[in-house]
Amino acid sequence: MTTTSLVGSRHGRAAKAGSRGASRSRRARRANLAGYAFLTPWLIGLTVFTIGPLLASLVLSFTDYSLIGKFGFVGWSNYVKMLTADSRYLTSLRVTFVYVLVSVPLQLVFALLLAMLLNRPMRGVGWYRAAYYLPSLLGSSVAVAVMWRQVFGRGGVVNSILGAITGIETLPNWVQQPSTSLLTLILLRAWQFGAPMVIFLAGLKQIPREYYEAAQVDGASKARQFFSITIPMLSPVLFFNIVMQVIGAFQAFLPAYIVSGGSGGPADSTLFYTLYIYQTGFSYFHMGYASALAWTLLVMIAGATGLLFWTSRYWVHYQD
Repeated sequence: MTTTSLVGSRHGRAAKAGSRGASRSRRARRANLAGYAFLTPWLIGLTVFTIGPLLASLVLSFTDYSLIGKFGFVGWSNYVKMLTADSRYLTSLRVTFVYVLVSVPLQLVFALLLAMLLNRPMRGVGWYRAAYYLPSLLGSSVAVAVMWRQVFGRGGVVNSILGAITGIETLPNWVQQPSTSLLTLILLRAWQFGAPMVIFLAGLKQIPREYYEAAQVDGASKARQFFSITIPMLSPVLFFNIVMQVIGAFQAFLPAYIVSGGSGGPADSTLFYTLYIYQTGFSYFHMGYASALAWTLLVMIAGATGLLFWTSRYWVHYQD
């Protein structure tokens, strides 16, 4: 074979390879265009209903916008007002932090205990799991919040039981007492343990039984097995549940709105931060100030989440 024919053969193979590469490139571009076409409705929804309002609220937080009439920029005045001239803002912070710090641990303790109970083999365990998960599906509904207000009312189920036990005929309306109204909402939050319970149950099923068998051979008690095996092996799942429930507790609105009738309860005892944002924006029409409150809430949630991630390095254990 001559040198000319060799060179021609190589050029031919190179041309074919280039043609195949160009064809693959065209197919890849068409596939990308098809993917973007399917993503277009979601991207439009994200831009119009999420990113757009988010940026608009950020701009409004620096104005005195009131839904009616003209408005102007006021700089950092809204943020300064929160810290120096708004006592209800500080009250809403206190109520919200108490709610988060008490309700989340209580809810997760109930969820973990029931998950461990339902992790044992028993007849009809699937029905029990469904029954215990049901409160999480109904807990955020208006009907359940109305029912909760009736249960803890003056003539509700709680007073009927306490009256039968103690013999006291006149018992308080628990949702109308400043000292107990927040407690009723904490109990409502704790009652919604179904979702974290299911996640705990999935995590428990991933722990090898050999660890417990070895611990039993070594004579470890049930309590020692729980703190030395269950909690360390379950720590990633526990961390996930803590993060999700803390974020959800900060954003709680409907229970406080329904149980307190939208007023924040007696003496602002159930004035959640989200409820105060709603009152400021849609009751008093201070939309600029409400936007500043909303962005402050976003910063608080981000700070709490960041703190949890920072502390996770000391107590969350992964298999690797």
